[in-house]
Amino acid sequence: MSPTFDAAGVRDDVVAWFDEHARDLPWRAPDRTPWGVLVSEVMLQQTPVVRVEPAWRAWMTRWPTPADLAAASTADVLRAWDRLGYPRRALRLQECARAVVERHGGEVPDDEAALLALPGIGSYTAAAVRAFAFGRRSVVLDTNVRRVIARVAAGTALPAPSQTVGEVALAGTFVPDDDATAARWAAASMELGALVCTARSPRCDACPVADRCAWRAAGRPGDEHAARRRTQAWAGTDRQVRGRVMALLREAIGPVPQDAIDAVWPDAVQRERCVDALVADGLVVRVAGRDDDAPPTYRLPA
Repeated sequence: MSPTFDAAGVRDDVVAWFDEHARDLPWRAPDRTPWGVLVSEVMLQQTPVVRVEPAWRAWMTRWPTPADLAAASTADVLRAWDRLGYPRRALRLQECARAVVERHGGEVPDDEAALLALPGIGSYTAAAVRAFAFGRRSVVLDTNVRRVIARVAAGTALPAPSQTVGEVALAGTFVPDDDATAARWAAASMELGALVCTARSPRCDACPVADRCAWRAAGRPGDEHAARRRTQAWAGTDRQVRGRVMALLREAIGPVPQDAIDAVWPDAVQRERCVDALVADGLVVRVAGRDDDAPPTYRLPA
């Protein structure tokens, strides 16, 4: 980081840009609820906004409060999750809703420790809910914010694969003491990373802090952590197989026979491994046949 780096100046410029360019997203609306913000944060994990927005609107229409989701059937929850990916998030979200009802009278808490104690809520989600639902000061560090700070302040193309103590401390220097400005910075820096300071094709010509960016001043060097990053194509992976099995069960009216499961994927070893994992994760129920020779059937959890 440059010794003349001005975190407050960067923050002011990014927030001013956000005031003009922020997307009109439903979980940012004045009538948003803490529950709606929490649902959006869970859905947005590794899933783009364009896919999340219609799913979020349908979800909040159907289950507008934690109590509504807590009382829903798990099968309905998994069907509503549809193709958002990583369906275990849907199970954790329902577990979270039940915990909110049991521990907090159906109201999402604003206390960090209470949020972290909820099922499926990690440090990022807790910080985001505090900032975006309650307007509280917190250090919100998602992939987009990490990338903005890495480039502007540290002069690196992309942050390290895992967060470091130094990175969190650096991010904290951007967060002012007052709640309102801190929450605004969290939203603004995230939006800048999503729309302008993107991973593959950053639009430096549209960036409000291009003249303050250490990475740009250094000539936009390549990713120094490239060798440490794991990349995996989608085609042929266990994720693809699991997704096909879940899609089949979501669309089925009743239990699905073994031969229909077998038709989902040609590699029997991989297919069976993925089905076993789905059963172990609680996403699929395997029902034994009526006698030893009868094949099992499969369904979503009741």
